[in-house]
Amino acid sequence: MFLSYASQDAEAARRICAALRAAGVEVWFDQSELRGGDAWDQKIRQQIRDCALFVPIISANTASRPEGYFRLEWGLADQRSQMIARNKSFIVPVCVDATPDTGADVPDSFQRVQWTRLRTPQIPPAFCERIATLLGMPAVAGPVPPGAAPPAPPTRRAPAPTRARLIVMIAVAAGLLAALLVWQPWRMFTARPAARGPAAVGGATAGAEKSIAVLPFADMSEKHDQEYFSDGLAEELIDALTRVPNLRVPARTSSFSFKGKATTIGEIARTLGVSHVLEGSVRKSGEHLRITAQLVRADNGFHLWSQTYDRDVRDIFAVQDDIARAVVEQLRITLLGSGVVAPQQTIGTEAHNLYLRARYLTDRDTVEDLDRAVALYQQALALEPSYAPGWAWLAFCHVRRIAQGLEPTGAGFEKVVAAATRAIAIDPRFPEPYVMLATAHLQYLEWQAAAQALTKGVALDPNNVQAQEALGFLTMATGRMSDALTHFRRAVDGDPLNLLHVKYLGRALHYARRPAESAAVLRHALELNAQFPGLHYELGRALLQLGDPQAALAAFEAEADPYWRAFGLPIGYLVTHRNPQARVALAVLVEHSAGSEFQVAETFAFFAERDKSLEWLERARTAHDPGILWTRRDPLLASISADPRYRAFLQRVAMSPVSKDD
Repeated sequence: MFLSYASQDAEAARRICAALRAAGVEVWFDQSELRGGDAWDQKIRQQIRDCALFVPIISANTASRPEGYFRLEWGLADQRSQMIARNKSFIVPVCVDATPDTGADVPDSFQRVQWTRLRTPQIPPAFCERIATLLGMPAVAGPVPPGAAPPAPPTRRAPAPTRARLIVMIAVAAGLLAALLVWQPWRMFTARPAARGPAAVGGATAGAEKSIAVLPFADMSEKHDQEYFSDGLAEELIDALTRVPNLRVPARTSSFSFKGKATTIGEIARTLGVSHVLEGSVRKSGEHLRITAQLVRADNGFHLWSQTYDRDVRDIFAVQDDIARAVVEQLRITLLGSGVVAPQQTIGTEAHNLYLRARYLTDRDTVEDLDRAVALYQQALALEPSYAPGWAWLAFCHVRRIAQGLEPTGAGFEKVVAAATRAIAIDPRFPEPYVMLATAHLQYLEWQAAAQALTKGVALDPNNVQAQEALGFLTMATGRMSDALTHFRRAVDGDPLNLLHVKYLGRALHYARRPAESAAVLRHALELNAQFPGLHYELGRALLQLGDPQAALAAFEAEADPYWRAFGLPIGYLVTHRNPQARVALAVLVEHSAGSEFQVAETFAFFAERDKSLEWLERARTAHDPGILWTRRDPLLASISADPRYRAFLQRVAMSPVSKDD
């Protein structure tokens, strides 16, 4: 925790620090370093940025001083509090005299939380216990007597390693696999698992020197009604910086996953594997905008650059360009040739606001928000019909609506193709519409057209994570498994907290007969969000491949999404010899099969009903079920893999049989 005080309150601060350190709390308090200067200023900023709690000491001394370094500290803490969820404690004011709340002259964020009043020299144990509780610590020791020297902070124990536990789990699972009866109908599912270690899910412990994460800008407007604009500004910066050669920029999903969380810059950088972080805020008053941006080096917390921009709302594109150019200059990227980021296409303010609102809603990905997003994209494009990003992301919105079952496959993908083609015609240098177009071709098993579109998209942006994921699907269907894994890993590396990318990597590892790695990746994703659709289902399949049917059934039953749970239950019941329940679950799956034809085909194959499996496989092809992309290597289809009709099906959809060396 960071202890902030005026110089007149140094003795009170010393007593509080001593009591808390005696209770095991790490406190930033060191009078010997109160010497000022740029280095000291940077250190103060770093400590406030990284601390878990900020404790300002309030008194008549602070109330009577209109200026003071402590007010700078309070201002920095107040700014950080704007980016922290309201249910998360960060500022814990302590008043050491009878100064009333109303006359203290403190930031608004200090007034929104309960104050602690410590008027006596003795620091009560209840105060130490409260601080420890807010920090998530166990029971604390009592305070030290007044005047005692503050003890050194305790040494933190390193977390116990988990690799040994994972090895034990893999060994136990392997033992269970060896004990299984060879004639059980699902044994084909467990054939030839590769013995490999767990896969890295993304994000290096130390970021590459030329790497930056752009965090969502904080909305500090009085009405807090500019979140869509704040998010849109950060997203525009991400789009601009991804075009810088050899600069690694995590995608929006990962950077925005820290929104509203009390996470330090260092933690964000380690998670995303970057060396620099760009953050900022937006404050709107009438038609005036004040935008602040600052570039931070993650390993030491130093502010390499910061700037405030005052603009009219009509000048938002100039603001975006100013920030992008300044960041590129500070990172000293010399590979651009011209030294500047390529200019973005500009549109009118009203259309741009509609576009930003649509992007904001698209990212929320709910049924209602996708409906509203389509309407907003259409309004924006009615005003600016030649705005390529609007058409490209309208295409993406239709892709998500199809995935949510809001549009029929055929009609929906006609809209995807039309919008993506329009965007390409307007701006052939924009990579996203090529990826959307490729997605539509993949849905219709048009491999060559999908490959051509992806080749163009990747040439424009080699780091585009959507393109890498689409290449993974294409290679899974038509190429080598090792190449498909490379693309799925690149997608995760570019957007490490996008759980959809992580889920597909876990599935691909399972299809590559590497179940231990698959389970490790999926368990990591579940630690991030146990409610994300399909993660428990995919983990259940990996556990089944490892030879642990009971654990597989438990995973299927733990699946939060009812559709994915319905896919797993028939399989889980069958392998645990609950045949009546398995049949009932299969009947339920068939009854609600619209959009899930491929999963029905998988399940019938797993039940060794080959004729029905092949029938439903053809239905999946006709219905353009996306699951058809996984046909070649699907372990659930093992019972039909030697059937001539299955091989004929692969030829019909231009999928060659899997080679023995892959």
